[in-house]
Amino acid sequence: MSDIDIRITGRAGRITLTRPKALNAMTYDMCLAIEAALDDWATQDAVALVIIDAEGDRAFCSGGDIAELYETGTKGDYAYGRRFWADEYRLNNKMFSYAKPIVSLLQGFTMGGGVGIGCHGSHRIVGDSSQVAMPECGIGLVPDVGGTLILARAPGRLGEYLGTTGTRMEPDDAIFAGFADTYVPEDQWPALIAKLESSGDVSEISGQTPPSGPLRDQIDAVDRLFAGEDLGAVLSSLQTDDSEFAKDALKKISRVSPLSAACCIEIVRRLRDAGPTMAAALDLEYRFTYRAMAQGDFLEGIRAAIIDKDRNPRWQHASGQVPPAAISDMLHPLGADAVKL
Repeated sequence: MSDIDIRITGRAGRITLTRPKALNAMTYDMCLAIEAALDDWATQDAVALVIIDAEGDRAFCSGGDIAELYETGTKGDYAYGRRFWADEYRLNNKMFSYAKPIVSLLQGFTMGGGVGIGCHGSHRIVGDSSQVAMPECGIGLVPDVGGTLILARAPGRLGEYLGTTGTRMEPDDAIFAGFADTYVPEDQWPALIAKLESSGDVSEISGQTPPSGPLRDQIDAVDRLFAGEDLGAVLSSLQTDDSEFAKDALKKISRVSPLSAACCIEIVRRLRDAGPTMAAALDLEYRFTYRAMAQGDFLEGIRAAIIDKDRNPRWQHASGQVPPAAISDMLHPLGADAVKL
């Protein structure tokens, strides 16, 4: 497959995303190919670990390839999207619980679906160019691919902040928030990969201290401003605070789907309160994405951002006041249609 290169080199199963011009956005076929490789290598003694990387310097993986989702959804065909998300979430769960080490090298943009394949393995490496984010609320989705698990486990109220604003994290920020483990300068990555291929031993990974990012200093403001029980309370806090941080956060939230932001906060809170697990995170995420085309803002978000590019989405609940019933409608159990992991 031209979009992905899967092979065994030495003691490592190697997966390289090869769509640099498309920022290595993940297609449905790429998702299935990664899962098939992981299934195959799980029982091969010759494969001691898995290494996932990507070509180009701009992105590890900028997200899922959403063109097909939009094309089918606008025709009233929601089955394709539901199948894609279900299969993608099954892969995310498999990577999270994989019995062998998975080493990911996350240069440039790692966003959305890229988090799903890059941030659930055992050894997640960032470098100076890394920018990690969950920007789904900006296109009418919620953070998914298991991302809400990381958000719910993040310090304080970082989950609500990062999930609703889509703020991009530098290397230190990504480590602090739980999206990455280790900082290694990118000019050292080829030598590190060679060592891992030769030895099959993750003890070869030796991290350094990354340049300081802003999140550690902002955590007190995050905890104070995002402590509200719902989107309305968070918006009120931001609107009545004159700090530059609050103004920036409010500007970012004002661009996203209010329904998505409200559901993001609800999902993160539910997971945190219950003790977050991957199964629970993917179940809640799928409840939303299953309904995202028919009931949510997803198709409108894609239209405004990708198709017409007018950057002027016509969101539901544009005032920011999202009724509890609207959140419940998006997140109530799917019964027989629930995601199967």
